[in-house]
Amino acid sequence: MTFPFSAIVEQTQLKTALLLCAIDPSLGGVLIRGDKGSAKSTAARALTSILPSIERVTGCAFVCAPGAPSEYCEICNDANATALASPVPFITLPLGATEDRVVGSLDLEQALKGAKRVFQPGLLASVHRGILYIDEVNLLPDHLVDVLLDAAAMGINSVQREGLSVTHPARFMLIGTMNLEEGDLRPQLLDRFGLMVEVTAPRDKTLRAEVVRRRIAFEADQAGYAAVWSQEQQALREQLDAAQSLLPKVTLDDTLLDLISHLCCEFEVASLRADIVIHKAARALAALAGRPQVTPNDVRGAAELALPHRRRRKPFEQPGLDKERLDELMQQTLQPSNEPSAESNTDQDNEAPQADVDSTEPQVFAAATAGNTPRIVVDIQSKHAVVGKRNAAIDAPRGRVIRTVPDQNPSSLAIGATLRSAALRDSSDFKVIKNDLHQQIRMGKSANLILFVVDASGSMSAQRRMEAVKGAVLTLLTDAYQQRDQVAVISFRGESAHLLLSPTHSVDIAEQHLRELPTGGRTPLPHALALALETLEKSHDLPPLLVLLTDGKANVALDDGGDPWQQSLRLAELLANQSIPALVLDTETGYLRLGKARQLAEALEAHCLTLEELSAENLALTIRGSLKPY
Repeated sequence: MTFPFSAIVEQTQLKTALLLCAIDPSLGGVLIRGDKGSAKSTAARALTSILPSIERVTGCAFVCAPGAPSEYCEICNDANATALASPVPFITLPLGATEDRVVGSLDLEQALKGAKRVFQPGLLASVHRGILYIDEVNLLPDHLVDVLLDAAAMGINSVQREGLSVTHPARFMLIGTMNLEEGDLRPQLLDRFGLMVEVTAPRDKTLRAEVVRRRIAFEADQAGYAAVWSQEQQALREQLDAAQSLLPKVTLDDTLLDLISHLCCEFEVASLRADIVIHKAARALAALAGRPQVTPNDVRGAAELALPHRRRRKPFEQPGLDKERLDELMQQTLQPSNEPSAESNTDQDNEAPQADVDSTEPQVFAAATAGNTPRIVVDIQSKHAVVGKRNAAIDAPRGRVIRTVPDQNPSSLAIGATLRSAALRDSSDFKVIKNDLHQQIRMGKSANLILFVVDASGSMSAQRRMEAVKGAVLTLLTDAYQQRDQVAVISFRGESAHLLLSPTHSVDIAEQHLRELPTGGRTPLPHALALALETLEKSHDLPPLLVLLTDGKANVALDDGGDPWQQSLRLAELLANQSIPALVLDTETGYLRLGKARQLAEALEAHCLTLEELSAENLALTIRGSLKPY
């Protein structure tokens, strides 16, 4: 039994977005972003308790609509089939699901019995006319994202594999939840969500107490708690039913359509899907309120849900919408003014120069505008199975099949090789035994762990130089995001180095740490290299890439004493002995340069680039290395 939808405390925008998609499923669903424990999953599952039932035949695997059975559904094509009222399907897509389980595949049992090729329906068949729910949708593997994009775009699932050619309807509402700390979502899939809602846990102690009170009461007696809220639930069902009936009669005049297009243009939204979604959502809002005519407030409410994740953003700029800007645009459009707008003055020419001296007072500098995103290729064939786009990976979870091998417990069954093995073993008495099973070996792409080690000492504290360093890191973070890498960040200043960010998929959080990184103090370079070595030794999941940004001016020794520069060289050699691919960005500027960063790169057996070279157009850098086996 699910938690009553009407019993959810606050979260008005979230509940509204879910109700709009229930009224008009063609909206495309809802993406729910927020912190852990903010009722994301609870709200998504609770929606099914107030949805009107649908007509379907018991046992139908394709959830066929009455009067429109799938040609592959034997149950619905039976003349005696009788449709009954049933709950709307609510299917959860596990992150570890295989592509065969999602799209469907050959029914192996029937094939081994010598029957004709029979299609075994997958999750996309069972979710037709229902809700597909994906928890932590941003962690969904790329091969499943591709499948969902095809089905969501066409409303059908087409299967062409293993001698099968099957096409069946697959229209569903997509509800996804995610925590931004785990990384962002692919832009193509992000645009498929009609609406997006940002949720947070209540900060008011009274509301938090009420949330806990209701949850504990529900867990103590689910049936009894549901009965307490039955009237509110029934009222919501009746409201939804009335809104669905009213929706075809709701009109939106051309003036408001012009307003929708104006808002999308002003917020630099590239996708035309935004205009369509706002149009549909505004009509659904009017229907929910029982009005046959869309108002400007309906358009505004729809824009708040449809635009935040679609407006054009700079790399790592968070989704969101400037509500004051939205109000201003609506007022300008609906109430035109002849008064000229005032232009603001800029202060860019009044910046005071900063001296390039060792400073003990920490300062925080902004990042300069990032240049072109470099293309970095790590020339390593990895056996790691973490999906990404940078390295060649053997035995990857997806990619082209390069061979098959015997395996009595295969994770990806090679059907052809398995059947051939059984036939060759005994053609007179054909049957498959465990020894005949074969595993598919795929060649695909894997990700990297990119460890950024950033010099934030006083020798780096000249304003323009530190801004350039942060801008350079942003270009590399953009590359990491595009290649589905994990990132980690070490900074060093003062007397020691610190791991600012442990390995994570969230390049957004890495970017935030770097933007807020203070500078000043001495240069503990050997501390940073020692911490980098320790961090990489603990991280065995992904092949690493070390990116070191420094001018090489070490002046703080390790605790055992000695010369800081010699210690740095020795640690660099240790990293090189681990065969860790590395890139050194020489941040030294000025006419007279000591070249210590380049010496450090030689000890690391790494590429060395200046910030100017990193910003060069169409930079393509191949970093070679042979990883130490784990």
